[in-house]
Amino acid sequence: MVGEGQQRKERSGLVATLASSVTPVLTDVGPPTFVEMLETHKSMVYSIAWHFLRDRSLAEELAQDVFLELHRNWASLKSRQHILFWLRKVITHRAIDFARKRKVRPEISLEQTGEPSVSESGHDSLLSSYLERMVASLPEKQRMAIVLRYQEGMELEEIAQVLGMKTATVKTQIFRALDLLRSKTAQRLGKGQGAKYERF
Repeated sequence: MVGEGQQRKERSGLVATLASSVTPVLTDVGPPTFVEMLETHKSMVYSIAWHFLRDRSLAEELAQDVFLELHRNWASLKSRQHILFWLRKVITHRAIDFARKRKVRPEISLEQTGEPSVSESGHDSLLSSYLERMVASLPEKQRMAIVLRYQEGMELEEIAQVLGMKTATVKTQIFRALDLLRSKTAQRLGKGQGAKYERF
């Protein structure tokens, strides 16, 4: 039986092989190649998966699978912007589906570190780490909306398109997520208000 490590190695090798054998897609701004899109967007695809799942090996596996699927669908993608949208949508839904099917929750417990201590390395960095733990406890759709908005810097309209929601629904999901995070922050830190977030 082939182990998971060997399977990931073979999958990674296949992606590299495909990168040198794909016919370019014709666009108004020049013909992007598969290897160009791989090099341009691989960090973004991995980042979405990692910040959602908080597991390096799972994020790498999903990212490789997405680029293999990109190769299979290459002829149907018409432009760089179309490819970017496609990659965002596929990795987002793959990560959510993976988490739901395997009941994957980032392996970060709010109880692991107890209360943040300002004396360790500074208030801002500790609070940021603490908030990451709380984000990991959010429901899947809310967690992904937060990742796309605040980690990937996507606009609400872009998030709505990727998640297949109305923009108003995305705003509601983010509002509820932030409200929950504020409440948890206030409870854990024993203060009257949580961390400050960007308004939309």
